[in-house]
Amino acid sequence: MFCQGGLDICYSKEDVYKLVEKHGIELIRLQFTDIFGQLKSTTIMSDELDKAFSGQIMFDGSSIKGFSRIEESDQCIIPDPATFAAMPWHPPRGEALEGRMICDVYTPGGAPFEGCPRYILKKALNEAKSLGYTFNVGPEGEFFLFQTGEKGQATFDIHDTAGYFDPVTIDRGENVRRNIILTLKKMGFKIEASHHEVAPGQHEIDFKYDDGLAAADKWVIFRDVVKITSQKHGLYATFMPKPFCGQNGNAMHCNQSLFKGNNNAFYDPEQPDGVSKIALNYIGGLLKHSKGMMAVTNPIVNSYKRLKPGYEAPVNIAWSTCNRSALIRIPVARGDSTRIELRNPDPTANPYLVFALMLRAGLDGINNNIEPPAPINENVYKLKDKQLVLLPRDLKEAIEEMKKDPLVRETLGDHVFQSYVAAKEKEWDDYAEHVHEWEIVRYFKKF
Repeated sequence: MFCQGGLDICYSKEDVYKLVEKHGIELIRLQFTDIFGQLKSTTIMSDELDKAFSGQIMFDGSSIKGFSRIEESDQCIIPDPATFAAMPWHPPRGEALEGRMICDVYTPGGAPFEGCPRYILKKALNEAKSLGYTFNVGPEGEFFLFQTGEKGQATFDIHDTAGYFDPVTIDRGENVRRNIILTLKKMGFKIEASHHEVAPGQHEIDFKYDDGLAAADKWVIFRDVVKITSQKHGLYATFMPKPFCGQNGNAMHCNQSLFKGNNNAFYDPEQPDGVSKIALNYIGGLLKHSKGMMAVTNPIVNSYKRLKPGYEAPVNIAWSTCNRSALIRIPVARGDSTRIELRNPDPTANPYLVFALMLRAGLDGINNNIEPPAPINENVYKLKDKQLVLLPRDLKEAIEEMKKDPLVRETLGDHVFQSYVAAKEKEWDDYAEHVHEWEIVRYFKKF
């Protein structure tokens, strides 16, 4: 059982029953994601908890994109009691209090559903565990805030014109971030920092790292809380990677480490820079599979508009011990805080699949002693004379690289791999077929 929220408490089913009674909770949201990371939810009354824990809450898997065919559509969800939290916002007068739990998806026969993203991550974590490792992840959460119209609909009017680390007198999103942080804290998160980011209307909230499964669960909850809290302030939050040309985009930088027992396996004080051979091999594995993972770490057409030189987003396969222009960076902290930061993922990605792929790529590097090339500690954007390997430039290229990488297929399993590739190929074809405003402005009068 996985502990949530960095707490020392692991809720059991019995704990959930007690908490529901203690807080007078009447409604329970049962949540899970599809293979693309979109949150799905059904709500039950608290007196239906017995049915939920025993696998009697069924749903039509064929109605969820990428899950199952209509002839094998019956599936069930079973909540993980360790993920229980009371919804911290007050409902309107007279309405019931709510709780929520993250669920795993199963077949009617009680077997884990191979298309469940949480199950895919659990398999990767079990592989690491068999080698004596615990996998920790700390994702960084970036998002934009936009104004809403008279009817509450999203507009394309940015909420403020502040910049990086600007004070509250300029940063109009401070109150929203404060409420998001307080809400997350009530749900068991340990918040490390929050601030205005580089682009106008852009914000970042960082919460403490956790084991891989808990971190993925938290990321899904984080996105939901940001959306709901912003809406309560009359704003619209988007995790779209690149809403504006000429500005920094939204990333999901993934800080990660392996521990053996109480020791950080990435730290070795006897080695240069305190970075262990295990860490270097792990980096070697990430670099090897970086192209094959990109259709998952950067899953939409817009993802690739962010990955351009000059916006602190990687464009080459390189690593560094100091600069933010590389795909992989090792932050300066050492000892138990030694970690590797993968900088290309963005917040539209499914965290369960991203974390599973990162971990298995890193383990491939360790198991096969993959040595990374020398680090590049200069500004990668300015190294025109070096033969650096480029990351995929668009979703189409990323899909083709994904199909070439057997580790990606093995990690996701045939079911998810085939469904994911088919959906992303269709997404690219839809995009390529449309005529965009840029084309009209560029060519309509010219020709």
